[in-house]
Amino acid sequence: MQLGSFKAVGGGYAVARMVMGGDTSSAVTLSDLRRNAQGKRFICASAGNHGISVAAGARFLGAGSRIHLSKMVPDEFATRLTRLGAEVIRSGESYEESVECAIDDAAQGNGIHLADGSWPGYTEPPRLVMEGYTIIAEEMRRGFEECGEWPTHIFLQAGVGGLAGAITYMIRQNWEVQPQITVVEPDFAPCLRDSVKAGHLVDVQGPASVMGRLDCKTASLLAFEILGSKADAFLTISDQQAQFAAEALATEGIATTPSGAAGYAAFLEAGLDENARALIIVTEGALS
Repeated sequence: MQLGSFKAVGGGYAVARMVMGGDTSSAVTLSDLRRNAQGKRFICASAGNHGISVAAGARFLGAGSRIHLSKMVPDEFATRLTRLGAEVIRSGESYEESVECAIDDAAQGNGIHLADGSWPGYTEPPRLVMEGYTIIAEEMRRGFEECGEWPTHIFLQAGVGGLAGAITYMIRQNWEVQPQITVVEPDFAPCLRDSVKAGHLVDVQGPASVMGRLDCKTASLLAFEILGSKADAFLTISDQQAQFAAEALATEGIATTPSGAAGYAAFLEAGLDENARALIIVTEGALS
């Protein structure tokens, strides 16, 4: 199933793990998963892609899903979620407000909360989501180990920071050659940069960004803890830079959005010398 973003390996993976209560035994079969999933419903807020991954994972196993979207999320995502069998609820003016609605929804006994962001007292489900993302870093490590051409720099775009945190953790743990890691955020939502600068999680204020999947005003606690000590730099980019980067990638046959092209926008801004080898992850395809 093609879900169109890196989130596919996060939410769906976490659904499977949570269905089995965290059991990772090799003896667990698909039949076990589907039997345990019966009658369960997963609830989350999403800027689009996390909800799609959760909904797809739930549908595959025979569980239900209820996804909260703020009014800022394009209708394209609501349509895709509905096609995956999810119940879609428009909740709040912003992503942060939709998160609060999802928390309240689950607290009322309507399902299992599966957020991709973390905060004090809520870390295990988002940890599982991030664990799913680590497969990306491991696949890249194997490829670079085989060819011997390791990147000198990597630009990781971040919303709440789950992908950036997971990839950075795996790089620092397992990569033979260590690149400089730059975390990239919208000018209007530098929640990780400001939290690391403050030494604790802080909420940021700003208008909505065209980088909708990165437009998060509160960072994930787990991502903050990893990136605060393991990332080398934090860089913000404007909506105009992200839009230009998406258009530049399109001329190379890579269809994406300003959110997906944010890492490339940061690379263009960095002005690296000709000996640098930069790694960019295009995190989603274009919206139709």
